[in-house]
Amino acid sequence: MADKPPISLYIHWPFCLSKCPYCDFNSHVRESYSEPDWQTALLLELNSARELLGKRKLSTIFFGGGTPSLMKASTVESIINKAVDIFEATNDIEITLEANPNSVEVNKFQNLAIAGVNRISVGVQSLRQERLQELGRKHNVKEAIQAIETATKIFKRASFDLIYATPGQTLDQWSAELSEALTFATEHLSLYQLTIEPNTTFERLHKRGDLVLPVDDLAADMYELTNKLCAANDLHAYEVSNYAKVGAECRHNLNYWRYGEYIGIGPGAHGRLVINGKRLATKQYRAPERWVQEPNRTEESLELTAKEQTQERILMGLRTTEGISWQQPVTTKIHDLIKGGFLVFENHQIRATPQGRLALQAVLRYGFMD
Repeated sequence: MADKPPISLYIHWPFCLSKCPYCDFNSHVRESYSEPDWQTALLLELNSARELLGKRKLSTIFFGGGTPSLMKASTVESIINKAVDIFEATNDIEITLEANPNSVEVNKFQNLAIAGVNRISVGVQSLRQERLQELGRKHNVKEAIQAIETATKIFKRASFDLIYATPGQTLDQWSAELSEALTFATEHLSLYQLTIEPNTTFERLHKRGDLVLPVDDLAADMYELTNKLCAANDLHAYEVSNYAKVGAECRHNLNYWRYGEYIGIGPGAHGRLVINGKRLATKQYRAPERWVQEPNRTEESLELTAKEQTQERILMGLRTTEGISWQQPVTTKIHDLIKGGFLVFENHQIRATPQGRLALQAVLRYGFMD
């Protein structure tokens, strides 16, 4: 264990009170489910992971979804206690839970902190009521603000999400909303441009012409403004959509982007693990009902080829401002991207510029996906 880097643990809770029209995550609305059954299944999967990996250091736990704040604090506590019991937790283990800002879930914050959660990520999405309605959110602005304020009082570390470049949104409107968001005492913000994802309500509306996003130039201006305002408030851009004070980056997500190892538990959860020198891509059964009933919940465990690992490392690493180590020859296409101002190459490190991160998918397709 001593010569192996710490790993991360992702727990996927698939249930939501409602399905947001932009969301393509593996989230489901159910009238009822047995939380004790889910607790038992999650704990059994932790045991399975321990048997597979042996005793490893665990540096982060992330409860995502879905809406994991729908879980009882006692369920969260049992999972945390089990994880740190069967693995060896680092002294500074980061334990994040995603939460909705409605009052019922915010009332759980104190108990979640007692359970061991030390970092909360609140899915605010907007500080404007009309945008919340457009995005299908069930909370209001007052609840959002109360959730942010409560989170910063209870948890050592707090973050919240906003979505911008929404239909009809102007640059001035986003500037005012982001400026307001920056007045709250959070160390971290996740700021996402609205994208149209496959098999969502927004995709169907977009195809019909009933949902029109801001033109590319306006979206680019919003991204540049986001970087400028965050930098002026000591939040540095460390990934395409994430901004933090120095030292307040989400270490769990950084482990993804740096291509570290992580366990994925829950419906549809993915993992990346090194077993006997082989890097494996794991995926668990996606359907919640099947997942909770299956004795073996891992649908796939595939060995990644050297080429697949390289491509994944590039795809993840260029999302960050630190970029990736590059020991190979610089190709003509990469030279083109450097000359175009999309990439920087120095000291055997390639990183995307702000312009490159804005057009990251095109950069990746052109320069790295041969």
